[in-house]
Amino acid sequence: MTPHPLLDIAEVARTEPYLRTVGEVFRAFRDQDSGCVSYGVRLGDGERWFVKEATTDAAQHSLNRAWAFHRAVRHPVIVPQPHRFAAGDGRTAVVMPWRRGESMYSPARLRHAGPLARFQALPVPRGLRAVDHLLDAHLAVEAAGFVSVDLYDGAFLYDFDAGELHLIDLDEYRPGPFVLQADRLPGSRRFMAPEEWRRGSTIDTRTTVHALGRAVRLLLDTAAEEHTWRGAAAQLTIVERATRPDPVERFTSVAELAAAWRSSAHGAPDNAA
Repeated sequence: MTPHPLLDIAEVARTEPYLRTVGEVFRAFRDQDSGCVSYGVRLGDGERWFVKEATTDAAQHSLNRAWAFHRAVRHPVIVPQPHRFAAGDGRTAVVMPWRRGESMYSPARLRHAGPLARFQALPVPRGLRAVDHLLDAHLAVEAAGFVSVDLYDGAFLYDFDAGELHLIDLDEYRPGPFVLQADRLPGSRRFMAPEEWRRGSTIDTRTTVHALGRAVRLLLDTAAEEHTWRGAAAQLTIVERATRPDPVERFTSVAELAAAWRSSAHGAPDNAA
């Protein structure tokens, strides 16, 4: 059997030149805060792959964490990392299947016109389906003993044609619970729980519940500023409990949150067409 040019390699001298010898680099993502450079690669048989390479020590540490996470957590919504290879200078690159879709993250100035605003204008059942997939994926995260860190709309890749949500860049997810040894965790202020800003606080599954509550609120609102909730009143009550400042007042687990959400979903949204 002919070796696969991406899934069977162990080491390359330089990543981008190698990719250009085995296929077409049709996208390049170079200016990333993560310290990684990523490429969309189309092979001769038409297969498309996503290759992400660390260029700094911090980025390599994050890729190592992500590799461990993907060995422990598998779910159809979470884009997997089936292979990695050495890329010189002590760095590695990971190989992932390419998924169609648009990132829901938009700078503040574009939030009323970007992919998120387009998603928020979809019929409510499409939003509820995405929420269901988000929760289902995090049931797998919780079952594997991991907690979310740095979950935000940039992790949501949505295929508008197929109506499918994919989760990407979950590189900061880690085993939990753990005690925060820094002044704060990485992440977006719009999604972070208060304990993520306090050295010595416990980060556990209730922190994940908070992030998911913020995500659900975002997905089912009509604007980034939360002007209008598109779901049912009972569902908004669930979101409000999930995002309470005191972790003790939230749902105790993703499983409890998902059960409450799915129980409420039997009723039609108050403003559904």
